[in-house]
Amino acid sequence: MKSKYHFKFEDLMIYNKAIDFGESVNNQIKTFPKEEMYRLANQFIRAADSLALNIAEGSASSEEQFNQYLQKAWDSAHECIVCSTKAKIRGFISQDQDEQNREDITELSKMITSFKRHLKSKMDKK
Repeated sequence: MKSKYHFKFEDLMIYNKAIDFGESVNNQIKTFPKEEMYRLANQFIRAADSLALNIAEGSASSEEQFNQYLQKAWDSAHECIVCSTKAKIRGFISQDQDEQNREDITELSKMITSFKRHLKSKMDKK
């Protein structure tokens, strides 16, 4: 059920995909060993959640500032690759899950890059 209090960034496909990815990571870290909760698991969920947070935070800014927030989201996406790789190496997630994470992050990274280009194009026209 949608809230009657709606924010424009919630309409962005990139935001919704970032939300979904964050929830996927949240489900994955539930199976990590307890001693990892304040190590890799914490870093992974913070990086994954940072994607949607930066998109939302930047959306109300100028195009130039939004572009900077999108860069932060892009950087977080790459941080997620490292976390997923480490989780696979340590046996916390399967090869298939790592591959799914990589597919999701690749899609998000491409969307972020495309959105950044779009904003840059709008800024260049001014």
